[in-house]
Amino acid sequence: VQLQASGGGLVQPGGSLRLSCAASRSIFSINVMGWHRQAPGKQRELVAAIAKSGSTNYAGSVKGRFTISRDIVGNTVYLQMNSLKPEDTAVYYCNAKLYEDFWGQGTQVTVSS
Repeated sequence: VQLQASGGGLVQPGGSLRLSCAASRSIFSINVMGWHRQAPGKQRELVAAIAKSGSTNYAGSVKGRFTISRDIVGNTVYLQMNSLKPEDTAVYYCNAKLYEDFWGQGTQVTVSS
């Protein structure tokens, strides 16, 4: 499966961004889709995930601020990010879990005044 991420950019603290991840196949057939991020000098970490059942999971640091959702018809997963903080600055990667992990190309999110 190929994943195309978009929507990153520069935003001021407290602002919002919405990331999109378009998949090349039906996302309903994918076990879990998620967003991960990697900040400079840090390990990649899970931000949010949505299972085939629709259940969601969030990192504690983003809970209440970020929302993951999906458009099954459009084969797209979204990450709505509100109340952004400088520590949210990272490259965000879309992930699909099938028989193995598939990754998108990453999109840069920079939160700075």
